[in-house]
Amino acid sequence: MSEAAAPFTPEIVSAVTSHMNNDHPEDNLLIARSLGGLPDATAATMATISPEGATFRATVDGVEQDVTVPWAVEVTERATIRLEVVRMYNEACAALGVTPRTAEEH
Repeated sequence: MSEAAAPFTPEIVSAVTSHMNNDHPEDNLLIARSLGGLPDATAATMATISPEGATFRATVDGVEQDVTVPWAVEVTERATIRLEVVRMYNEACAALGVTPRTAEEH
């Protein structure tokens, strides 16, 4: 089955969420705080991805809640997921006044 036919196979979802949660936990939190509308979040993980966007599980006042941040473009290929998550990260940094990492630091 091609990625275009099934862009969000369990393997892709697992690979993306594992990468984000293991390598970029601070990015998850920035995105949940700003683009997810949860400014008081103290922690966040990427729970899943769907054709609608990336869903983050954030902790606010000790309570976990899910928030889906929509993709800005149609996502039909795995490579586009990365581009969209980087876009989210950069938009979150801009919204929160955080200096984003350079491309070499990703």
